[in-house]
Amino acid sequence: MDTELVELSAAVGTVCRERQLLIATAESCTGGWASQVITHTAGSSAWFERGFVTYTNEAKTDMLGVLLDTIATFGAVSVETAGEMASGALKNSNALISLAITGIAGPTGGSPDKPVGTVCFAWCVRNEVPSCQRRLFSGDRETIRRQSVIYALTGLIGRARNMP
Repeated sequence: MDTELVELSAAVGTVCRERQLLIATAESCTGGWASQVITHTAGSSAWFERGFVTYTNEAKTDMLGVLLDTIATFGAVSVETAGEMASGALKNSNALISLAITGIAGPTGGSPDKPVGTVCFAWCVRNEVPSCQRRLFSGDRETIRRQSVIYALTGLIGRARNMP
């Protein structure tokens, strides 16, 4: 793992230890990469509760409770789906904070409305409404996935620091 991701892993661990937080992840296009970064730091079982890799729509509905209507109306790659993924990760875990990532890493699968590099994120604190964002990253598949992991974990750190 490169230095930037190692430092990000340590930063997640530091804020979660300080705030006594457990994390759950719900990942699609990153395939568990955010969870891998979080658990890179020794002792991460103190702050990482579980991760869901929900690559298919069926997995999103079965494991996280994403509504079929949400996917049919907005698509698997949407802030609406990401929000339901983040909420579902909390409902199906003991975590206090979650993140969700769903996107189109390419090289195929894009459309005019959702080109390759479109990634939707959500972060959720237990008993709160998810905070969702859509980003457009450039580069090849690996670059888009890496940028997504960094963006999701950086967002998690910021939200964790601002929790009451």
